[in-house]
Amino acid sequence: MLHNYNRQGIVISETPLMHSGLQKVVDSHIETMGLLHFFDVKNIGSNELMRTSVVIAELGGDEQKLARECESYYSLISRFREVHWIFLVPRASFSKAVEWLVRPETTLLSTCESIETVANAIFLGSQKVDRISHSLLMAGQESSNDEENTPLLTASEKQVLRLLGKGWGINQIAQLLKKSNKTISAQKHSAMRRLSLKTNAEMYGWINSFQGLKELNLLSMHMESQQWNNLATN
Repeated sequence: MLHNYNRQGIVISETPLMHSGLQKVVDSHIETMGLLHFFDVKNIGSNELMRTSVVIAELGGDEQKLARECESYYSLISRFREVHWIFLVPRASFSKAVEWLVRPETTLLSTCESIETVANAIFLGSQKVDRISHSLLMAGQESSNDEENTPLLTASEKQVLRLLGKGWGINQIAQLLKKSNKTISAQKHSAMRRLSLKTNAEMYGWINSFQGLKELNLLSMHMESQQWNNLATN
């Protein structure tokens, strides 16, 4: 667990799971830090921002929506320079986010960052972390000629990755789902192709990233496990 962090934070996302996931990040990594939750940046008032040390905002949506969001954030960043603004940026939004939001007060992270990386950025503040994370820079380079979103996984592929993330093996998953080992392996490799993952290590890295945990609904389980580990070591 990280040290005390006595001021308020704000989470902005249209995704309920993002709110619950970030709440668990703060609860398990950073002591005495409260979070306020908003689904739209337009709903945040000046009074909340004046008492806030860090804002964690998820970017996304179509190009027009992203442009409107960036414009709103740019205006707020200029007015509230004591706030550390952390943006979780999907690959397709990289160029626009860099154009609008790279400032001394901001940090841009990939939606594929690990839970620990997000918690560390919250705790360290804008003066001690990179303006743009290495993984986001790499994702931006990969998408320079390809602005499409990562292909969506099918329900079966998500189910297989979710069980793999919980520690199940191929044989166990096949028995549970009453399918052949060959079918389960094919769904695993199909998911890896969609996500451009080449090795099992890369696959498990994605499963345990913020995006993977979110996509597979594993955030709650992951954070509960960390909380038990913290209790066991204290």
